[in-house]
Amino acid sequence: MDAARLRERLVRAAVVAAILLAVALTISLAPGAPRWGLALDRWRVFGSGLALTAALSVGALAIGLIVGSLAGLARVSRSPALDQAAFTYVELVRGTPFLIQLYVAFYCVSTALRLQDVFGSSERFVVGIVGLGLFAGAYIAEIVRAGVESVDRGQWEAARSLGLSHRQALTRVVLPQAVRRMIPPLAGEAVSLVKESSILSVISVAEVTFHARNIAGETFQSFAVYVPLAALYLCVTLPLSWVTRVLERRLAPPAQLPVAKL
Repeated sequence: MDAARLRERLVRAAVVAAILLAVALTISLAPGAPRWGLALDRWRVFGSGLALTAALSVGALAIGLIVGSLAGLARVSRSPALDQAAFTYVELVRGTPFLIQLYVAFYCVSTALRLQDVFGSSERFVVGIVGLGLFAGAYIAEIVRAGVESVDRGQWEAARSLGLSHRQALTRVVLPQAVRRMIPPLAGEAVSLVKESSILSVISVAEVTFHARNIAGETFQSFAVYVPLAALYLCVTLPLSWVTRVLERRLAPPAQLPVAKL
């Protein structure tokens, strides 16, 4: 191991140790004696909430991939109307907080459309998963647009010189190369969805943060509930983040070879 890599690892270890020390100091200064076994006592509740969190994240990612792919392709299409519609959607969603969007969707749109009469007790879940999916779709749209535009313009010109139409060049030549570059940021978006699903607790979607908030309100043991909750999220997101880094390394475009001088 060279000196630079060893120094980098030592710095990382020092930073992690400092953060853990700060967390331990904060916990030690908390008023009262935290009942750390409280989370273990309610493991069934946390388990059911975590299962719903996973279902919300997977469902929202599926919706986001469909909506985001369509919006991203509309951004690079030749139709000004499609481009403007997709641009409006992306800017509207990315320019406003997800919490406000969720309130509007649940208290305004859902009430106006009478979704409770259609879905019954599942109304909150449906609004949450669709709202989270549309929110993710705006960011996925930009990932798709950037992925398509990152492909060298010469690929378009080569495809058109072979007699392919714009759509054929996009689907047969450009998209296969762009998808390779989209996968790492899409994996990162999946990690973000797991964390953003916690916001759905404000409309009483019974995911893991919702249960944690109820337990903390009943027992007044905020530290004993929210610290294990944070650790639980870390146990889910850290492996996903590791997969994202692996994908980034494996799918990175090869370095351009230097041109030999004559």
